[in-house]
Amino acid sequence: MIHNKTIDLLLTRKSIRKYTDEKPSDEILETVVRAAAQAPFAAQMCSLLLSRREGKIPFGAPLLFTICVDAHKLEQVMARRDWETASNDLSLLLFGLQDAVLMSENLVIAGESLGMGSCFIGNAPYRAESIIKHYKLPSRVFPIVQLTMGFPAENPPPRPRYPLDFFLFENEYPRFDDDTVAKAMKEMDDGFLAQDYYREADYMVPLEDGREETFTFDNYSWTEHMGRKWGQWLKSSKEILEQLAACGFDLTGGKE
Repeated sequence: MIHNKTIDLLLTRKSIRKYTDEKPSDEILETVVRAAAQAPFAAQMCSLLLSRREGKIPFGAPLLFTICVDAHKLEQVMARRDWETASNDLSLLLFGLQDAVLMSENLVIAGESLGMGSCFIGNAPYRAESIIKHYKLPSRVFPIVQLTMGFPAENPPPRPRYPLDFFLFENEYPRFDDDTVAKAMKEMDDGFLAQDYYREADYMVPLEDGREETFTFDNYSWTEHMGRKWGQWLKSSKEILEQLAACGFDLTGGKE
């Protein structure tokens, strides 16, 4: 592999859940936010919410960003050109999601380049109504993810990732044989076990529906963790559709 400062920054990035008391300056804040805004976009259909409420941010971080899909802003601009939205809300959300996630990654890497760390908090869409109240959001703004940021007070190792042949597919998507899947699973599980990740976190997703627990922290690792999360949680779309509706997005049909 080729190595340079940018590549090494990307390869060594990890989630930070412990922060020092040092507060990023306004100059640092403006720098990372302006770098975030230069991400590629479909319609700049995204916005950042910022909180610096001391003692109120997860992990004791000094900064909390909430990255939002923002159709409200787009529609304000369109109205001044005498246009109304004809696009269906699902399509708007998909393009807005592209804008939001690209902005998020720029934000993370800009922060890393200035010595800061960060951690994504992925359940923001399921707390949309409380985020609306806190930030007084107008209709048509949907919080997609939150991000803590500050100067790290810990230095965990980068977490394992799938081997290249399990996510890079040239020309066509492959048919996975048992050996390929087993190799990818082993690489992830061995990596997390070597770091004692789940034991240190003291977290194992509880089993539901009367399933008997057969794992300990000696063998509970990433693939079992993923299986339990996506094999037990979020069985209905009702809750997320309600949160989207609270933000003014209707995914039940198109515009006639």
